[in-house]
Amino acid sequence: MTLKTRFAPSPTGYLHIGGARTALFSWLYARKHGGSFVLRVEDTDQERSTQESVNAILEGMTWLGLEYDEGPFYQTQRFDRYREVIQQLLDEGKAYKCYCSKERLDALREEQQKRKEKPRYDGKCRDLQEPPAPDAPYVIRFRNPQEGAVVVDDRVHGRVAFNNSELDDLIIARTDGSPTYNLTVVVDDMDMGITHVIRGDDHLNNTPRQVNILQALGVEPPVYAHVPMILGEDGKRLSKRHGAVGVMNYRDQGYMPEAVLNYLVRLGWSHGDQEVFSLDEMVQLFDIDSLNAKASALNVSKLDWLNQHYMKTLDPAHVARHLSWHMGQLGIDPSDGPSLEAVVVSQRERAKTLDEMARNSAFFYRMPEAYDEKAARKNLKAETRPALAALREALAAVSEWERGTLHETVQYVAERLELKLGKVAQPLRVALSGGPVSPPIDETLELLGRDVSLARIDAALAFIDAGESV
Repeated sequence: MTLKTRFAPSPTGYLHIGGARTALFSWLYARKHGGSFVLRVEDTDQERSTQESVNAILEGMTWLGLEYDEGPFYQTQRFDRYREVIQQLLDEGKAYKCYCSKERLDALREEQQKRKEKPRYDGKCRDLQEPPAPDAPYVIRFRNPQEGAVVVDDRVHGRVAFNNSELDDLIIARTDGSPTYNLTVVVDDMDMGITHVIRGDDHLNNTPRQVNILQALGVEPPVYAHVPMILGEDGKRLSKRHGAVGVMNYRDQGYMPEAVLNYLVRLGWSHGDQEVFSLDEMVQLFDIDSLNAKASALNVSKLDWLNQHYMKTLDPAHVARHLSWHMGQLGIDPSDGPSLEAVVVSQRERAKTLDEMARNSAFFYRMPEAYDEKAARKNLKAETRPALAALREALAAVSEWERGTLHETVQYVAERLELKLGKVAQPLRVALSGGPVSPPIDETLELLGRDVSLARIDAALAFIDAGESV
């Protein structure tokens, strides 16, 4: 039998970082064992589900590179199948119609809470022979076993037992006939041949109910692995107050997908002291039996470290493809300037994120709107004008515009003027980049090219002459 895992998000928002980790674990386990990975969209909550959210989930999966072998399947397209299974359970006496009103159920719950009992349905309609009225509205409940226990051999939490006496007869179809979550999940896992379910441990309490329905349908339950939630850096449940919680937020903030995947796999899983894993290594080494049963907390500084590692070590052409999107967000067409791949090589030691790299590199593609005030006050003034003018003249005479020659030219001007290199290079840097920081000056000149470099020196000279430097 082929091993098969699934990721089954509800399209009620973005792809949450916790969901992305679950998808990653499921994807890795399927890849490790030569199995299949299924994407299933659980969109039966039609009031909250949106196509925009579906698109956000698909976009997040694509950005992370978690390709699925089957799907996406949509539960809203399977209602006929759910009705078929519900009717089968009714026909076999494993489900029944419940006519209890909302008012009765609310009163029942209130009484149970007063007695400090666990709120649960009391089974009033379980053995009802006739409806209270021919047209009385009803829901359909699963006839849960009343004796024994459901034992779940969870691959993360170990053996967990649930007494059937603690499980009430859950609703599997609402008054309008629409199926509920626990029924649709069971039917989907059964029909799709899911062998291993890796999901958040907030679903652990649903598992015994789903196991009982599966057994009522004569199906062997899948293997379950319930992973703990991800906490914020403060140890509290992850929420928007902790910053980025959606996968595409990490893209927007300038993280590489490889860094996010490496970061996510280490939230609850480890292999010795190893911190950096290629995707191939993740597939080779990952095992759900090594998942930690305790919740993991975000550590943004570690993500920053991983991201810089990948920016520095991945193929510059690959990094440039991701950087291009960030340049576009700044309104920059990266084809109008130096090779983006060359910019990556030049800037990758100076940035932790692609967003930071893009902002640091914007001056390569457009003249800064204004000079950094402090840098201009120090470097673009009457005293530095002779050095800038001499550089302009010497650089205009360079026959081969390449890094070695440019370095020699700047050094020659400094020596001729009997100045330290920094006294010449720093005013030139401010003239070229608009600020006090850039790659080495010869590299900056080479990337900008002759025409742009000379034009920016001219602009800086004009700035000084106009007396705009305070």
